[in-house]
Amino acid sequence: MKATGIVRRIDDLGRVVVPKEIRRTLRIREGDPLEIFTDREGEIILKKYSPIGELGQFAGQYAEALASTSGCLVCITDRDHVIAAAGSGKRDFDGKPLSKQMESAIEDRENFVAARDEKQYVKVTLDDKEEHIGQAMCTVISEGDAIGSVVLYVKDNKPTDTELKLAQVAAGFLGRQMEQ
Repeated sequence: MKATGIVRRIDDLGRVVVPKEIRRTLRIREGDPLEIFTDREGEIILKKYSPIGELGQFAGQYAEALASTSGCLVCITDRDHVIAAAGSGKRDFDGKPLSKQMESAIEDRENFVAARDEKQYVKVTLDDKEEHIGQAMCTVISEGDAIGSVVLYVKDNKPTDTELKLAQVAAGFLGRQMEQ
């Protein structure tokens, strides 16, 4: 654990303010859920909660099946990171933080198909090398909240509505799984 040197007092309602610098660094926004852990030494640990992250292993298996069927690189994200990737080039994406563009696309509940040279094309991760011809992206919605996305990268030809439909089916299915 890393010491920050920041000390905060608990107010009369039992609240503690997480400093702006830490919220910015960890990409914690107003309304984001935090999970609370305690350990044997009396420490309290706050961890950013990812609802879709609960489906991590399942999302990975779903991504593998979708990638092998479609021949695309498949990325499943929460609102901050790629939680599962499958297909050729998955190591470049798995576990990486999302770009601001991608975070905005999820927040705006976007669904689209775009070639790399089009304005709508989005870098998924901060260090996305944009080696693919195009992408189909669909937002995962659960109980009315945008909680992540499904992105299919096409390497050899321009993406079509077929890739978008596959992403929509995957996003719809994952959203329903979260509601159960």
